[in-house]
Amino acid sequence: MEKSAIQILLRSSLFSYAATAVFLLLLAFGMYRFQWGEKEITLGVRGIYILACFLAGLVAGKKAKRRRFLWGFCAGALYFLIFLALSFAIRQSLKETASSLLLSFALCAGSGTIGGMFS
Repeated sequence: MEKSAIQILLRSSLFSYAATAVFLLLLAFGMYRFQWGEKEITLGVRGIYILACFLAGLVAGKKAKRRRFLWGFCAGALYFLIFLALSFAIRQSLKETASSLLLSFALCAGSGTIGGMFS
Protein backbone atom coordinates (compact mmCIF):
# COMPACT_ATOMS: atom_id res chain seq x y z
CA MET A 1 0.00 0.00 0.00
CA GLU A 2 1.37 3.37 -1.06
CA LYS A 3 1.62 5.96 1.71
CA SER A 4 -0.01 9.32 1.09
CA ALA A 5 1.99 12.53 1.20
CA ILE A 6 0.18 13.66 4.34
CA GLN A 7 0.95 10.40 6.15
CA ILE A 8 4.61 10.57 5.21
CA LEU A 9 5.05 14.18 6.28
CA LEU A 10 2.99 13.74 9.44
CA ARG A 11 5.02 10.73 10.54
CA SER A 12 8.33 12.44 9.82
CA SER A 13 7.19 15.61 11.62
CA LEU A 14 6.07 13.72 14.70
CA PHE A 15 9.36 11.84 14.77
CA SER A 16 11.41 15.01 14.38
CA TYR A 17 9.55 16.86 17.12
CA ALA A 18 9.94 13.90 19.48
CA ALA A 19 13.67 13.91 18.71
CA THR A 20 13.73 17.69 19.29
CA ALA A 21 12.21 17.22 22.75
CA VAL A 22 14.86 14.68 23.69
CA PHE A 23 17.69 16.84 22.34
CA LEU A 24 16.36 19.93 24.14
CA LEU A 25 16.31 17.99 27.41
CA LEU A 26 19.93 17.03 26.82
CA LEU A 27 20.78 20.66 26.03
CA ALA A 28 19.05 21.82 29.22
CA PHE A 29 21.06 19.28 31.21
CA GLY A 30 24.24 20.59 29.58
CA MET A 31 23.27 24.16 30.46
CA TYR A 32 22.70 23.17 34.08
CA ARG A 33 25.72 20.93 34.48
CA PHE A 34 28.38 22.88 32.55
CA GLN A 35 27.16 26.49 32.91
CA TRP A 36 27.17 27.09 29.16
CA GLY A 37 26.95 30.62 27.81
CA GLU A 38 24.81 32.13 25.09
CA LYS A 39 27.16 31.09 22.26
CA GLU A 40 27.06 27.44 23.27
CA ILE A 41 23.29 27.49 23.64
CA THR A 42 22.84 29.08 20.20
CA LEU A 43 25.11 26.46 18.66
CA GLY A 44 23.23 23.73 20.50
CA VAL A 45 19.85 24.94 19.26
CA ARG A 46 21.09 25.19 15.68
CA GLY A 47 22.57 21.71 16.02
CA ILE A 48 19.19 20.45 17.21
CA TYR A 49 17.54 21.99 14.12
CA ILE A 50 20.03 20.21 11.89
CA LEU A 51 19.81 16.83 13.60
CA ALA A 52 16.01 16.83 13.92
CA CYS A 53 15.50 17.82 10.28
CA PHE A 54 18.07 15.26 9.15
CA LEU A 55 16.09 12.59 11.01
CA ALA A 56 12.82 13.90 9.54
CA GLY A 57 14.29 13.67 6.05
CA LEU A 58 15.56 10.19 6.78
CA VAL A 59 12.11 9.00 7.90
CA ALA A 60 10.33 10.73 5.00
CA GLY A 61 12.78 9.32 2.46
CA LYS A 62 12.46 5.78 3.79
CA LYS A 63 8.67 5.94 3.68
CA ALA A 64 8.43 7.57 0.24
CA LYS A 65 11.08 5.39 -1.49
CA ARG A 66 11.09 7.69 -4.56
CA ARG A 67 12.39 11.24 -4.88
CA ARG A 68 13.79 10.91 -1.40
CA PHE A 69 15.71 14.19 -1.50
CA LEU A 70 12.49 16.06 -2.32
CA TRP A 71 10.65 14.36 0.54
CA GLY A 72 13.52 15.24 2.84
CA PHE A 73 13.36 18.86 1.72
CA CYS A 74 9.61 18.96 2.35
CA ALA A 75 10.05 17.41 5.81
CA GLY A 76 12.71 19.98 6.73
CA ALA A 77 10.67 22.87 5.35
CA LEU A 78 7.59 21.67 7.23
CA TYR A 79 9.62 21.46 10.45
CA PHE A 80 10.69 25.07 9.95
CA LEU A 81 7.17 26.27 9.12
CA ILE A 82 5.65 24.59 12.17
CA PHE A 83 8.43 25.97 14.34
CA LEU A 84 7.90 29.45 12.89
CA ALA A 85 4.12 29.29 13.43
CA LEU A 86 4.54 28.13 17.03
CA SER A 87 7.11 30.84 17.72
CA PHE A 88 4.77 33.47 16.32
CA ALA A 89 1.80 32.12 18.28
CA ILE A 90 3.74 32.21 21.55
CA ARG A 91 5.46 35.59 21.11
CA GLN A 92 2.84 37.34 18.95
CA SER A 93 5.71 38.77 16.89
CA LEU A 94 8.81 37.72 15.03
CA LYS A 95 11.82 39.23 16.77
CA GLU A 96 14.32 37.43 14.58
CA THR A 97 15.89 39.22 11.65
CA ALA A 98 15.26 38.11 8.10
CA SER A 99 18.81 36.75 7.82
CA SER A 100 18.32 34.66 10.97
CA LEU A 101 15.06 33.25 9.64
CA LEU A 102 16.66 32.53 6.27
CA LEU A 103 19.58 30.76 7.94
CA SER A 104 17.20 28.65 10.03
CA PHE A 105 15.19 27.72 6.93
CA ALA A 106 18.35 26.81 5.03
CA LEU A 107 19.56 24.64 7.91
CA CYS A 108 16.22 22.86 8.24
CA ALA A 109 15.54 22.35 4.53
CA GLY A 110 19.15 21.49 3.73
CA SER A 111 19.60 18.94 6.48
CA GLY A 112 16.19 17.43 5.65
CA THR A 113 17.30 17.06 2.04
CA ILE A 114 20.54 15.39 3.09
CA GLY A 115 18.61 13.08 5.41
CA GLY A 116 16.31 12.13 2.55
CA MET A 117 19.28 11.33 0.32
CA PHE A 118 20.81 9.08 2.99
CA SER A 119 17.64 7.05 3.46
